[in-house]
Amino acid sequence: RTNRLIGYERPDTTVFFTAVILFTLQKLKPLLSAQSQHRIDEMTQRGIRNYPQFQNKDGLKTYNFWKTKPSKHFPNGRLFRHFEHFRIPDDIDDTAMIYLTSSPTQDELLWLKEKLSLHANGSKQKIKNTYPEYRELKAYSTWFGKNMYIEFDACVLANMLYCIYEYQLPLNQHDSDSLQYIRSVIETDRYLTEPFRCAHQYPRTVPVIYHVARLMGAFRIPELEPIREKLIADTQQLSNRPQHPLDAIVLKTSLMRLGVKTEIYPLPSWDNRQWPVDFQDFYFFIAGLLTAYENPLLYRMAISPLFQMRWECEAHCWTLLAEYFALQQSNT
Repeated sequence: RTNRLIGYERPDTTVFFTAVILFTLQKLKPLLSAQSQHRIDEMTQRGIRNYPQFQNKDGLKTYNFWKTKPSKHFPNGRLFRHFEHFRIPDDIDDTAMIYLTSSPTQDELLWLKEKLSLHANGSKQKIKNTYPEYRELKAYSTWFGKNMYIEFDACVLANMLYCIYEYQLPLNQHDSDSLQYIRSVIETDRYLTEPFRCAHQYPRTVPVIYHVARLMGAFRIPELEPIREKLIADTQQLSNRPQHPLDAIVLKTSLMRLGVKTEIYPLPSWDNRQWPVDFQDFYFFIAGLLTAYENPLLYRMAISPLFQMRWECEAHCWTLLAEYFALQQSNT
């Protein structure tokens, strides 16, 4: 995790990158060689063995970003790890990815669906840090914590909805309102102009496109179909602008997920090892140190990179590149 504005950099042990890498590779398996499929199976077995370390501290089937028994929040840190205040609750993002990459039972899936409802907006408390017209949506919150504030994040919602559709769980108003939130932030251009307010954990337009396109590419969801053409047009427009090399790759991957054939991205030679250099400073998600505070002034300050930690992972960068290659070859 990094904040280069203040010279902060710490090694981090989190389950999220493990789970999201395994999820991405598992979905690519049908496009790969038998040898690559075997390697992915081996990686999956090794990754799953680590999941219990991140399971809810009381044994429930939800999962945390960091190790829980005992809590290892902000590992290798010098300050935050010493304070209980900074121990975060389990979240639906890690939980969705772990359920998607393991083999949950039907009872566990139905329990999760009920658990999500208990922490959705309006069940116990109301969301404050969002646009006024979204405050009545009964969408899912990022967090499971008993006393945690309610938060809407378009990318997090897309991941949990992927899990719900993948396992064909019964749909309810929480699902339809979560879909309404995703559709609206795209219809209104808010994900282009104010991505932080639409996705606190993934506060850039490119990750929002990637997550929504991945969901729409996997499932035909009537509530999201009205935004398909707009999402394609916006993604193509962004693709024509200068981008970080990995953002350019992610945008092309998203277009392919949406059914659009793309020109081959001009990659450096595979053997000259330039790509790890180009991975530098690429981040997929963040933690906003002031996001949790509902004071309007602090919330306005939360958008500043000065008050954010970014997570960087070379293995995930390679995974995004592998995803692009596999999809590009399957579309030729």
